Amino acid sequence: MYSFMGGGLFCAIVGNILLVVSTATDYWMQYRLSGAFAHQGLWRYCMSGKCYMQTDSIAYWNATRAFMILSAMSCFAGIIAGILSFAHFSAFERFNRSFAAGIMFFVSTLFVLLAMAIYTGVTVNFLGKRFGDWRFSWSYILGWVALLMTFFAGIFYMCAYRMHECRRVSGPR
Repeated sequence: MYSFMGGGLFCAIVGNILLVVSTATDYWMQYRLSGAFAHQGLWRYCMSGKCYMQTDSIAYWNATRAFMILSAMSCFAGIIAGILSFAHFSAFERFNRSFAAGIMFFVSTLFVLLAMAIYTGVTVNFLGKRFGDWRFSWSYILGWVALLMTFFAGIFYMCAYRMHECRRVSGPR
């Protein structure tokens, strides 16, 4: 049980770091504009060595930002619940912290999936046609890796919960 929780906690911490880095950096997309290379993130775009704030309130950017922030927050809440699940005592008989941590990691996975799907759909269908020579960059890829890490953290914590429940139901040996 503790090995599943330890693996889940490792995946969750790495996933949360990747979520924060992915959300904060400016390399979601790279493209060539007027012969010069440019790149953009969720908050800024950079051209010719100068960066500018994204001042347009475009719905897909706002949705992507919101879902990435919600994902990082729910992953952090799952990490707190995961750390607390190492303690054996619980004030509530029916409350299991490893189950709560697993659910929070799955919620985080859902939020990052929504953010990545929105950004991918708009980029491929709208921005990709506007810029001829473009590609997704490393911040975007970190978002997808964070999705996998939070998903596996949820799997590990659900396995730990399942092992704990099987031991509790079968009784001491």
